[in-house]
Amino acid sequence: SLGFALADSEYADHVIVVTDHLVEVPCIPWEIQGMNVDVVVEMEKIGDPSKIVSGTTQITKSPTRLLIAEYVADFIEAAGYLGKPFQAGAGGIALASVKFIAERMRAQGLRAPFARGGSTKVLVEMLDEGLIGAILDGQTFDLDGVRSIGAHPRHVPTTPFTSYNYHGKGNWAPYVATAVLGATEVDLEFRANVVTHSDGLLLHGIGGWQNTLFGECSILAFPLYRGRIPIVVEQVTTVCAPGEMIGAVITERGIAVNPRHRNGPAILERLKGSKLPLTTIEELHDIARRLCGAPQPPEIDRDHPVAVVKWVDGTVIDTIHRVRAAD
Repeated sequence: SLGFALADSEYADHVIVVTDHLVEVPCIPWEIQGMNVDVVVEMEKIGDPSKIVSGTTQITKSPTRLLIAEYVADFIEAAGYLGKPFQAGAGGIALASVKFIAERMRAQGLRAPFARGGSTKVLVEMLDEGLIGAILDGQTFDLDGVRSIGAHPRHVPTTPFTSYNYHGKGNWAPYVATAVLGATEVDLEFRANVVTHSDGLLLHGIGGWQNTLFGECSILAFPLYRGRIPIVVEQVTTVCAPGEMIGAVITERGIAVNPRHRNGPAILERLKGSKLPLTTIEELHDIARRLCGAPQPPEIDRDHPVAVVKWVDGTVIDTIHRVRAAD
């Protein structure tokens, strides 16, 4: 899918398309209109398709992360969201959770109206099997997804204009029941960070992460610590979302539902009597502290801002500053 590139093509000052496959007019199907292209560059080979799968778009093989992915599926089932529209973001845990969701839907004879992609082999198999009615694909994560979007009539490309347009009347985000996402940090207020590490250094862009939080329940799934660095912290280094937008945090040490989320109280009521390892965000923070100690905060140069974090409506919710180099 060229969905993200489509948005770029409409707003960039200069658009260059690179291809190794020129065809006669017309190019069918097209996503980017010719009126938005300034230059076409032909090359002998533009890349290696086998390398389309990157580190964040591979299903995890870690036993700990697979346990978290299974907890995600258990939570979705117990909370009453199984068989409803869902989305799994980039990240090994999120992608692995889809496999466990599929197993539970298959066992119960359930069918979801659609799934939001990042499309993967698992989603394609669910579509072919009839477990989901359609894939709304904003980004294709592997070669199975590439083949499917070119052949299956109900595997369709979407763009940020329909997927993540906060101001758009046809915005898909509110129709998604659960979105399984990652984070670099979450704090005691359930505020989340996805754009910097705990050391304050920039990681990558936010993408559509913020927009997925407008579904019925956004789930942040991650190990409690990475490389002895706690993920659940007292206060995030960079705020990428207000705490009330996060529905639940799922780790290998337990599941914390956010009581301040708009659906939090109802979810907690539905989970009464379940066998899920329910806990609180405070308890997860305490466990992380006992295991790893308190993380060393970065030394920030407040006189040198380098970027701002905006919410979906354009409101600036945080500023990222230069990190002072260690001596």
